[in-house]
Amino acid sequence: MRNKFDEQLARLNNMLTQMGAMIEKAITLAIQALVQQDEAMAKQAIAFDNDIDQMEKEIEALCLRLLLQQHPVARDLRVISAALKMITDMERIGDQAADIAEITLCLVGVTYIKTLDHILQMATATAKMVTDSIDAYVNMDLNIALQVIKDDDEVDKLFDTVKFELIELIQSDKTNGEQAIDLMMITKYFERIGDHASNIAEWVAFSITGKHAKENLELGVRN
Repeated sequence: MRNKFDEQLARLNNMLTQMGAMIEKAITLAIQALVQQDEAMAKQAIAFDNDIDQMEKEIEALCLRLLLQQHPVARDLRVISAALKMITDMERIGDQAADIAEITLCLVGVTYIKTLDHILQMATATAKMVTDSIDAYVNMDLNIALQVIKDDDEVDKLFDTVKFELIELIQSDKTNGEQAIDLMMITKYFERIGDHASNIAEWVAFSITGKHAKENLELGVRN
């Protein structure tokens, strides 16, 4: 019985890894589409959302079977519960990558009102947070999970930087307003992706320690 349960847990890890790879690809395509103003890449990022939604349903079904049929206890129960929470955040990341790509379609062929340096720094940071949060789950690595949670502060700082830059552009020339709003929405979606990656990392930490975010961060400081 335990061997079968372990096989199903391994399958759960594999499916989460696959879903993680999907959202990483969606984010990468959304970033590249934004930089290159590439319509085809933007549409690819949007198309990934359906695959991500389907994977969420399949993982949810597996988790529920494990809970109902195997009656897991202690750490196994935390791992499965964390997976159920994680896939909600992962699905939202897929949605937000698609949202970024949708806005990018409106920007194809236009001249950007500013360089994308800080937006790209933010995009790169959030993409890394997503990758690291999934790795933390697969490897049950508390240190990586805690680092992802801390990294969210840097993403928030970059968001504030971009926001002030865009406000200044609108104040200097009101014709910048429409594109500035589009870029602000893109930036906000990246900020939300960072939040969801942080949520995933918090659930990973909980699955390992049985403690919630604040307690885990205090544990990380002590260590």
